[in-house]
Amino acid sequence: MRFPWQARARSASSPSEPVNPLAGEVEIWLDGRRHVARLTLGALAGLEAELGAESMIALVERFEGGRFSSRDVMAVLVAGLRAGGWPGGMAERAAAELRGGPVAAAHAAAALLARAFRVEGT
Repeated sequence: MRFPWQARARSASSPSEPVNPLAGEVEIWLDGRRHVARLTLGALAGLEAELGAESMIALVERFEGGRFSSRDVMAVLVAGLRAGGWPGGMAERAAAELRGGPVAAAHAAAALLARAFRVEGT
């Protein structure tokens, strides 16, 4: 059963539908296919545990301070992609070609975190 307020996972096959940054969405291209990623509360909780962050704020501060690793970037991307409906995991993400390479990956991870913590009206 799906309730009206529950977000529907977007299909990777609908490239004409724009992402909604106000909903925390970020566009990520893997192996030539478009995916919409976002960080839900559950995804953030999983990230805290996986990356050993004391809190959500500590996780954000790690990125803001430039103290993030490539594994951190990968974990944020996988969490965002999975919350957006992508069925893969860390191994599948590592094997996939990300459009824009490592720089695009870091930018997408930073955008996911920034949009997840965006305060409405700012």
